[in-house]
Amino acid sequence: MTVPIVEINLLEGRPPEQIRELIRRVHEAVEGALDAPASSIRILVREIPPAHWAAGGVTKDESG
Repeated sequence: MTVPIVEINLLEGRPPEQIRELIRRVHEAVEGALDAPASSIRILVREIPPAHWAAGGVTKDESG
């Protein structure tokens, strides 16, 4: 059996309830799309600090 692993990177600052809802919905989508057993699905959510998130060489901290 293969283990589906989903990695999600987000800018930090969302409430825990919103992250939990994201996990629930992604889990349901993976379970349905892959017909994967619920216990095999892994979801990793990483929250990135604004000082470590950049676009065009400018961090989110610097751009506001």
